[in-house]
Amino acid sequence: MAPSSQQPAPQRPPASASRTDNTHDDEMPSTDELMEIAKKSLQTGAMTGVVGMMVGAGSGILRSAPPTLFALVAGLQWFGLGSTFIASRSLLSHAWGGEENLSPSDHVKASGVAGAVSGMVGGMFRGPRNIIPGMLFFGTVGATGTYFSQRFRNGPKDSESKVKSGWLDSKWSPLKRLSDKEYEEKLEEKILRINAEIAIIDENIASLRASSSSSTRPSGRDSS
Repeated sequence: MAPSSQQPAPQRPPASASRTDNTHDDEMPSTDELMEIAKKSLQTGAMTGVVGMMVGAGSGILRSAPPTLFALVAGLQWFGLGSTFIASRSLLSHAWGGEENLSPSDHVKASGVAGAVSGMVGGMFRGPRNIIPGMLFFGTVGATGTYFSQRFRNGPKDSESKVKSGWLDSKWSPLKRLSDKEYEEKLEEKILRINAEIAIIDENIASLRASSSSSTRPSGRDSS
């Protein structure tokens, strides 16, 4: 008898590997997203570059140096700082789930890392010795600026929550916070009470007038 030739069954890749690949593909930005990030980075870099050129020209004039050279160098440095900061922060936000899904602390972390990257680029313009100080300085500036901006944005919400949870809501408070509906009901009760008191006063006035008129009639007959 000839030995039966059996072909080995094809093995499927493990589910964990396929899931890992899909997750990695989901974290990678698409071409349109990369173009949008590049566009935003270039726009921000152009604006910061213009500011840098103005600062460089002013410093060149103050130092009695060629203002054009100072303006070009400063504009290039500021362009690199602004564009790399926006690009790094956008890529980090996308890798962490998108800006709309980030917590305030995640925004601060992303801005700090992006500031460190832009500080590294800025330090490369000035020499290797300025890379680490630039990373520390701009990373701190980016994280601190984002932290205070988050506090400023969440300030009105925090104040509203503090007002709602103030001392009036305490069980030991002799006063009670009323809603609009409860306030309207209280006003209606007071108006009904005032109307009832006015009706009683009108009845008393009418009875007094009737009694006074009845008391004056006999005196008039006697005089006649």
